Amino acid sequence: MFKRRRIKQTQTLQRRLEAFAKGARQRAAALAPGPERDALLKKARAADTAIHLDEWANSNGLQSPK
Repeated sequence: MFKRRRIKQTQTLQRRLEAFAKGARQRAAALAPGPERDALLKKARAADTAIHLDEWANSNGLQSPK
């Protein structure tokens, strides 16, 4: 039987996604235009989208179904 590795996160999901997006943009800025740079920028945009979805899902305006 395999044991699950349990990791206690020290930062919120939003902060981790922000740090990832920032790092990806910095790495992309150092690259010449091309597929690798485009992939990094795409990942940064995906992280931004995930941040917005997390904010929406955790907002006070969101009501549970009745």
